[in-house]
Amino acid sequence: MRRRAGLAGDAQAEAKEEFVKVRRRDLERLTTEVMQLRDFLPKIVNGDILGTFQKLDAIESNMEKKEEEIEQLKMDCEHFRARLETAQADCMREKKEKLDLRQQLNEAKQQLLQQAEYCTEMGAAVCTLLWGVSSNEEAVKTILGGSKAVKFFTIAAQTMESFVKSLSEDMKQQDLDSDENQFVLALAGIVTNVAALACGREFLVSSSRELLDTMMHLLGDMKPGLCTKFKVLMLMSLYNVSINLKGLKYISGSPGFIPLLWWLLNDPDTEVCLHALRLLQSVILEPEVLAKSASEMRDTLPFQRIIALSKSRNAELQALAKELLDDLKILEYEA
Repeated sequence: MRRRAGLAGDAQAEAKEEFVKVRRRDLERLTTEVMQLRDFLPKIVNGDILGTFQKLDAIESNMEKKEEEIEQLKMDCEHFRARLETAQADCMREKKEKLDLRQQLNEAKQQLLQQAEYCTEMGAAVCTLLWGVSSNEEAVKTILGGSKAVKFFTIAAQTMESFVKSLSEDMKQQDLDSDENQFVLALAGIVTNVAALACGREFLVSSSRELLDTMMHLLGDMKPGLCTKFKVLMLMSLYNVSINLKGLKYISGSPGFIPLLWWLLNDPDTEVCLHALRLLQSVILEPEVLAKSASEMRDTLPFQRIIALSKSRNAELQALAKELLDDLKILEYEA
């Protein structure tokens, strides 16, 4: 019985602890507020949460795109880095190749220069020897009878032309001892000796007119006082060719021949003037040729220069100039 009484007392105590006294007015107000919260809170909270979630989704989407872009940029960066490394490697290889090629080019230039010097030296030596040999008539006939004669005189013309082109504009003196100078002097000397023979003159007029044209062209290109020995040898060659009537007609009929003689007569070197007068005399003493050139001579003949040469201290030049002045009187009758 006592035990039951104890349990009942405990239950009453617990029941009393579960209830609180509240005034009816407060309870009604609380109830009203709860009902209002129950009605309005979901509307407010749901809208904010929805907007927040939408923003969050947009942010997460942007973040994913940014991450993808960053990843793509990383891949592009790696790709460009690899290309840069490849390009740098190619650049270094090309630089090395260029350096190697430049070195090879310099070596080739050096070898070419050495070969050119050797060829010039050899040409000067051989042609100097041939110059001496060409004073022999039988030797000249043997040379002209060979299969390479025409080729030789063609190369001679090209060599002379190349030499004159190589002369600098401000050159005052020519190194007479240089291999280049000796080479062309020997070539001109060979032509002079060949033209001194009847068979040689005929050969030059018939088969080597290019050589004759080149010599006349070069005589007009070289400045007065320059390479006088070379000029004299070429004038001697032309004079020898002019002994042949066909040769004289060809030379005198070349465009600019008469002006060329006047140009040479103004050279300060007496030897050049002397041989220019001899070539002019060849034209005057041949009636058939003179008839074609008389008009041009009368219009352009530098009488004052020839008169001045007739008073030269050089006896040979003075005598030839006086003789030529007498020969030129024929132009008065031709007029």
